[in-house]
Amino acid sequence: MAEPPALDAKQIERYARHIVLPEIGGTGQQRLAGARIAMIGAGGLGSPALTYLAAAGVGTLTVIDDDAVSLSNLQRQTLHMTDAVGQPKAQSAAAQIAAINPHVRVDGRAERLAPDNAESLLSGHDVIMDGSDNFETRRLAADVAERLETPLVTGAIQRFDGSVTVFAPFRNDEDGKRLPRYRDLYPDLPAPGTVPTCAEAGVLGALAGVIGSLMATEAIKLVTGAGEPLFGRLLLYDALSTRFETMRYGRRA
Repeated sequence: MAEPPALDAKQIERYARHIVLPEIGGTGQQRLAGARIAMIGAGGLGSPALTYLAAAGVGTLTVIDDDAVSLSNLQRQTLHMTDAVGQPKAQSAAAQIAAINPHVRVDGRAERLAPDNAESLLSGHDVIMDGSDNFETRRLAADVAERLETPLVTGAIQRFDGSVTVFAPFRNDEDGKRLPRYRDLYPDLPAPGTVPTCAEAGVLGALAGVIGSLMATEAIKLVTGAGEPLFGRLLLYDALSTRFETMRYGRRA
């Protein structure tokens, strides 16, 4: 992470509610100001995550999304306004982030994460966040994040269910053992056609806000050092029953 910049009077006022938290304080807020976070996907999960990271004062946000805003996105992708329909999501997200917080630098990349560009797009960041909508991209992001030794926050939603976890397989747990990797939790990709898309199965719009906000929280914790990230723990949320559950997972032999 870059040397944390000093905060001016306006920034101190803007982030006052963070600064009074002992777990974050002025030092943590400076770390946020010096941080670089990459967000894969500016859709349902990327919208709330980017909104709160921008409001939190993350210094640089890289937004990676090759899609354009469509009318059916607006039910859950709250970073995009109605007049943005037809615009690249990376461009629309960058404009909204600038309106939320002029102190945040945005690098909008209208590209699809692929094996030939993933490392160049994701390198140089302090945290990588994956809000993509398919298993192939999630696995690619996890493999590249592991090679780059960069923590990965990943979330998923469908219908009324959501999940969040954090991967850092290059770090050790409190017992000195390596933390689990993506392939320890998801060793096999599902067969094509076995998992319906959101367009096919539907998704509760507000669910994206819950899971995306949790993803932003984990990223802020990783940057500031506050609390305990979701290493080796998969947080599951059932919106219909309003129930959170945590499933632990470990490194496979």
